[in-house]
Amino acid sequence: MSLFGGLFNKKSCDICGGEIGLLGNRKLEDGNCCKNCAKKLSPWFDERRHSTVDQIKEQLAYREKNLDDVKNFHITRTIACDRWNVLLDEDAKKFILTRDPRKIQEENPDIIAFSDITGCRTDVDEDREEIMREVKEGDTTKSVSYNPPRYEYEYIFRYIINVNNPYFNEMKFELNSSSVRLTPQAAGGTGLLGILGGGAQGGVFDPHVSPEYTKYEKLGEEITEALTGARRVVREEAAAAAAGPKIIKCPYCGAQTEVEEGGKCQYCGGYIGESV
Repeated sequence: MSLFGGLFNKKSCDICGGEIGLLGNRKLEDGNCCKNCAKKLSPWFDERRHSTVDQIKEQLAYREKNLDDVKNFHITRTIACDRWNVLLDEDAKKFILTRDPRKIQEENPDIIAFSDITGCRTDVDEDREEIMREVKEGDTTKSVSYNPPRYEYEYIFRYIINVNNPYFNEMKFELNSSSVRLTPQAAGGTGLLGILGGGAQGGVFDPHVSPEYTKYEKLGEEITEALTGARRVVREEAAAAAAGPKIIKCPYCGAQTEVEEGGKCQYCGGYIGESV
């Protein structure tokens, strides 16, 4: 058998039945999937290799229904990041994440109910690289540390939304398209550490003095406030509905009444909305 015989054997997609081209196969636990079917899966789903053919078919059915819901998604609020956008439909109590709000039907972003949000937060990754100085020793030049050492700082803001979904439980994306790079000045300079009053000789570097850093920090706070606030309202409404109608004593007729729509007594029709 040729060493490459198995590589060039034609395969069929176990999802759509179509022929899989060279390098187009996406392996499943018990079969094969073409790249076109794989593209239709949720972008937050990362368990394809460990999924069966039936499980992938189930997800694609879910994705088809999701596309129908996307067509009816009404944007009431947009929170724009560098590459991603958080779109809220506050009337339907749902949200989506999309790269381009004008092309949501092409992207088919997963629609998530506010009630399915289990948590959200901003994670800030900090990396630092030491700044060296050049020193000549005879005919050679070498790099040596400052005393004390100086660093250039780099920050990436990642936002994480945890959700209840049968195919994924985390949606993670970056708030900034390129890292925030900050270089403190030496002592006596007008840079960030000089503003803090310590300089590179004794100050503690605080990235919050950078407008670019605080921009993304506040962006994360805005998303958290929007999503957790929406989730709280939905859960309070669900709790109120589960508790049933409120029974109060009518101040006009004295009857124990359920408050009808408009805040009226169901017996005498008196307005008791202010008493609810």
